[in-house]
Amino acid sequence: MKLILLGPPGAGKGTQAKLIVDKYSIPQLSTGDMLREAVANGTEVGKKAKAVMDAGNLVSDDIVNAIVSERLDQDDCKNGFILDGFPRTLEQAEALSVMLSEKGLGLDTVVELKVDDEALVERVSGRYTCGSCGEGYHDTFKKPASEGVCDRCGKSEFKRRQDDNAETLRTRLMAYYKETSPLLGYYFAKGDLKSVDGMGDISDIFNAVDDILKSV
Repeated sequence: MKLILLGPPGAGKGTQAKLIVDKYSIPQLSTGDMLREAVANGTEVGKKAKAVMDAGNLVSDDIVNAIVSERLDQDDCKNGFILDGFPRTLEQAEALSVMLSEKGLGLDTVVELKVDDEALVERVSGRYTCGSCGEGYHDTFKKPASEGVCDRCGKSEFKRRQDDNAETLRTRLMAYYKETSPLLGYYFAKGDLKSVDGMGDISDIFNAVDDILKSV
């Protein structure tokens, strides 16, 4: 199963990716994780990325594409993968298409999580995680069973991302609609795009996503 998850920040891509990983035993590949892994492992492309970052510059598409290509060659990707956060632009999408073709691979589907912008602001500004195990919570939608105590590990240290606020999210949404939303038309034209209502219950959303995965 080889798929891409698309959707604006806060749409729930990470949550759904974890559920897909659990059911299908394929890795979730996020750009940030792949970049950090390549740097930590000291690969050739990882060294190039580190040099760029150490100089305070943004990593180029060429380096990001090379890191993704390198990651897809690892053994745990043989049965499939979930791309989360890549591609972000049409240029990266074209590069991915060439990359997969050269590896004799193809995408099975591209799943878009459709959400309401204002609902996203509420969703993102209210989320927080356990500082110990990383379990996710929300002020409204998912509170711990016992106030102040993590359901998973029992610890009482919680944290919020500094960019999880309304002002920052609206800025991130603008960037998404400018740079990433054109991918919806790109993959629709290829016949790969499937859309799911991302505003419901997590389990209902996953069931809809899973129905798509079963069909391909």
